[in-house]
Amino acid sequence: MNSASKPVIPDVNAMNHDQSHQAFSKKIRPAPLDGGFAMKDYWVWCGSVIAGPDGRFHMYASRWSMSLAFRPHWLTNSEIVHAVSATPQGPYEYVQTILPPRGEEYWDGRMTHNPSVCYRDGQYLLYYTGTTYSGPTPTPDNPLDWESPAVWEARGNQRVGVAIASDPNGPWQRMDKPILMPRPNHWDSLMTTNPAPCVCRDGSILLIYKSAGAVGEDQYNLRFGIASADTPLGPYTRLQDDPIFNLNANIEDPFVWESQPGRYEMIMKVINANITGESGCGLHAVSTNGMDWQLSDPPQAYSRKVQWEDQSVTIQHNFERPQLLLENGKPTHLFAATSVLQNGREELERTWNMVVPLKS
Repeated sequence: MNSASKPVIPDVNAMNHDQSHQAFSKKIRPAPLDGGFAMKDYWVWCGSVIAGPDGRFHMYASRWSMSLAFRPHWLTNSEIVHAVSATPQGPYEYVQTILPPRGEEYWDGRMTHNPSVCYRDGQYLLYYTGTTYSGPTPTPDNPLDWESPAVWEARGNQRVGVAIASDPNGPWQRMDKPILMPRPNHWDSLMTTNPAPCVCRDGSILLIYKSAGAVGEDQYNLRFGIASADTPLGPYTRLQDDPIFNLNANIEDPFVWESQPGRYEMIMKVINANITGESGCGLHAVSTNGMDWQLSDPPQAYSRKVQWEDQSVTIQHNFERPQLLLENGKPTHLFAATSVLQNGREELERTWNMVVPLKS
């Protein structure tokens, strides 16, 4: 996909529109009880996995201390870590922190979040959200709330960037600038977050991102934009001015892959319940060119209602940041940030990254 112009739309009639592309929820299998990635004393979020040349599976996830409240401190204290497992389902073991704080003067100097990893031409590409803000880093003795100026500064300073390594174990080279900036006086004037990269078959990068407006209620109107680049460092060119969906719902956390030549698929989290009847579940969409998207029939990709391998069923408080492990372009495992509430309370007890095997 050439970043300088819109891609050529393939012949839709010549494509294979089998029903497997329109029923992602049918791929869901019971979740292993001991799978995924958790860390004692840390909130764990996000979670993107890739197979390495060492035969292990490498996860990149976000964490921050449980000595601070989950919200809003993901915006101010999150850092991206590396964990590994011998199997896709895990459990994954922490190895190292790879994108720690590096100074207020950097665009990503105070927080890193939303990792999404992919591979291109001998390089591992870790797309992520970073931010910076002024003032001290929050501590248990000096926490923040949603009304704190630093929180709103951190939210508005969120930007999408990429780190590059020749090995999934690192080291990772961080860039001095983000790869995608907000656009003043547009629908995406507040921030760029939730990067969803897709390495296309021609080597170009298709990038979906989340944003919102900078003024009034538009700050809470979460939508997706689309850009592309010929190389990971860009420049990234928006392929259209408007959001790629016109839904009566807030959406976030996209994941995109090219399932066939010229056929793209996306899963994402929908915050509202008015599309599927369930808030916080997943949506599935398809496209023949990466720009024009439509929801599948049925549109629901996954539910917060989870069946486990022991046949027990729970309704997770959160099931989001969906990421797929792809093997030869086919999804084999779904990873998601999840949580449970304290008994009888509306406060989180713990969070972790869970894994769901998928049917082929």
